[in-house]
Amino acid sequence: MGKNRVPPDVTENGDSRQSSFRQSSITEAYDLSCKVMLVGDSGVGKTCLLVRFKDGTFLSGSFISTVGIDFRNKVVDVEGTKVKLQIWDTAGQERFRSITRAYYRDANALLLLYDVSNKNSFDNIRAWLGEIQEYSQDDVVIMLLGNKCDCHERAVRKEDGDRLSKEYGVAFMETSAKTGMNVELAFMAVAR
Repeated sequence: MGKNRVPPDVTENGDSRQSSFRQSSITEAYDLSCKVMLVGDSGVGKTCLLVRFKDGTFLSGSFISTVGIDFRNKVVDVEGTKVKLQIWDTAGQERFRSITRAYYRDANALLLLYDVSNKNSFDNIRAWLGEIQEYSQDDVVIMLLGNKCDCHERAVRKEDGDRLSKEYGVAFMETSAKTGMNVELAFMAVAR
């Protein structure tokens, strides 16, 4: 809790230097703060993507839907600048959309997810993009993510995601929260 003691450094001649305290991750120092929202249909893997990025682990087992909205912080280094990513994990169900929309306005970046094994989640991307355009700032960074690309039962081709991203002028990549593929890369791209 609070501050963790760091052992003192020892110089070549044996003198020890007073070492500073390192702040815990809760209050880790940062230069800039960035609000990132994870949006998309229920079950596309938003929470799993967040947990993989934040903790480096995969949430396996039962599927539990996010209720409303939740967030976690992670400080990343972008070319020598400490950027605090405040990552908002939103519920994908229709009944929570009015809550989610209220958070769009001050978002700096949106990661819009679909499940590559679920064609319906991809078909709904246009509606999500329309909602984002209506409720978010004009300069919001949007990245389209085809998640669960480790699945063998693919319903959406990578080319389809790429074509849609070009149509809307947004960045695109495929990710896997299970294997970790491109997860760090996606968050670092929006942090940049």
